Amino acid sequence: MKFLPLLFANLRRRKIRTILTIGSFGVAMFLFGILGSIHYGFRQGIDIAGADRLVVIGRTSIMQPLPITYLPRLMRVPGVRDAAHATWFGGVYQDARNFFPQFVIVPEDWRRMYPEYVVDPAQWSGFLGDRQGCVIGAKLAQRFGWAVGSRIPLKAPGYLGGGSWDFNVRAIYRGTRQGDDETQFWLRHDYFYEKAPQYWQGIVGWYVVRVANADQALSVARAIDAEFGNSASETRTQTESAFAAGFVQQMGNIQFLLLAIGGVVFFTLLLVTGNTMAIAVRERTGELAVLKAIGFSDRFVLGLVLAESLLIAAIGGALGLWLAHGVTQQDITSGLILLYLPPIALVGGAAFAVGTGVLAGLLPAIGAMRLNVASALRRV
Repeated sequence: MKFLPLLFANLRRRKIRTILTIGSFGVAMFLFGILGSIHYGFRQGIDIAGADRLVVIGRTSIMQPLPITYLPRLMRVPGVRDAAHATWFGGVYQDARNFFPQFVIVPEDWRRMYPEYVVDPAQWSGFLGDRQGCVIGAKLAQRFGWAVGSRIPLKAPGYLGGGSWDFNVRAIYRGTRQGDDETQFWLRHDYFYEKAPQYWQGIVGWYVVRVANADQALSVARAIDAEFGNSASETRTQTESAFAAGFVQQMGNIQFLLLAIGGVVFFTLLLVTGNTMAIAVRERTGELAVLKAIGFSDRFVLGLVLAESLLIAAIGGALGLWLAHGVTQQDITSGLILLYLPPIALVGGAAFAVGTGVLAGLLPAIGAMRLNVASALRRV
């Protein structure tokens, strides 16, 4: 600690270069945090998916609707404990870019299926008492400034006949886990079928099934598909995590592109940082030689250079990760990706910053340690 003034004096000597070096390190770690949040955002639905939940969709794709009469048959499949159905609504709020997931649900069935989503009992009662009522996630409410009592008009898509559908916000749900999706919009099935075209009667988008034993989820999934095999609407049943992974795979090229480009920029910035440290040591060759001449050991000189590199890495890394964490708290993707930077990623980023600081300063520090005093002073 007593040598900290010496470290700060060295950093203040070339203020502009120090600021730029810290800034480049900060940019690199900011990029690290953003890329990490994209990675966790893509995997979020996979990692937190219920181990005991299955998703039943049409065999061709999720766009193929299923008969509502499948519900009692699903409940009779051995190993099935509960089931619920949902349908994608796809309405537009003001602008098509204001994307957020909208599900047509049977309220009590959905609440049993997803107990991790918590709703105030009084608000839930208001939702049950209003056919035009809706439940929205806390992040969705924050994004548009909605609150309980807000009136929300949505323009229905063409396959629902278009026109405006009006909803009343009756409840706001919150997730009990860090990565829970709080951007959803739930509307009641009775209001949906009341306004939807006649051909929507008797069909749903997909089913969510809860199994009695998570270890038997795959065998139950096969039994469900066998139950509806050779029917007019065959099914494809997956675990909830596999279903979420399917969407990640569809966007896999985008994820790879972001990570590849970001990775190149990131390591380029780190190389620049290492080069800056090498130049700083080379400029102080004479001073380091003097330190060794008056009795400071080779290890001290090694530690001094490494400490300077670590200090730059710590300041720049902390600044970059702090900014990345702040940015990921905002809805900068308009609901397309739920950016999420977990604590373990912040810890990993801090460790990576420290490790990079050591690597960036190691070669210059070894050069300083091996410095020949007589040769260095002769050059000066």
